[in-house]
Amino acid sequence: MLAAAQRLRRREDFAATIRNGRRAGRGALVVHYMQSAEVTTEPAPRAGFVVSKAVGNAVVRNAVKRRLRHLVRPRLADLPAGSVIVVRALPDAASQGYDTLQNDLNEALVAVQRPRNRGGRR
Repeated sequence: MLAAAQRLRRREDFAATIRNGRRAGRGALVVHYMQSAEVTTEPAPRAGFVVSKAVGNAVVRNAVKRRLRHLVRPRLADLPAGSVIVVRALPDAASQGYDTLQNDLNEALVAVQRPRNRGGRR
């Protein structure tokens, strides 16, 4: 379980992170990341999870959420203060093993925190 200060709860927080943040998809996960430019009253990094009905029934969705919460908890300490992540599970997340989800999450977090290349593609 994540501490109350580490959880996203409000719809507006989810929407702002998804709309204005950076996105990286790896395997069965998509990670949305937003770093707050302003000083916030909640300096702790926060996380939210989106697991739709496309993933499976309620039992499967809750199992996927529990796995993701367990994977995200130690990684929140590595994020800068004021940052927010939303982890969205794709339908394949239900059939993926713990190690696969862990690798996908690690790769996606590295990708969203990587500085942008402003030079464009060549």
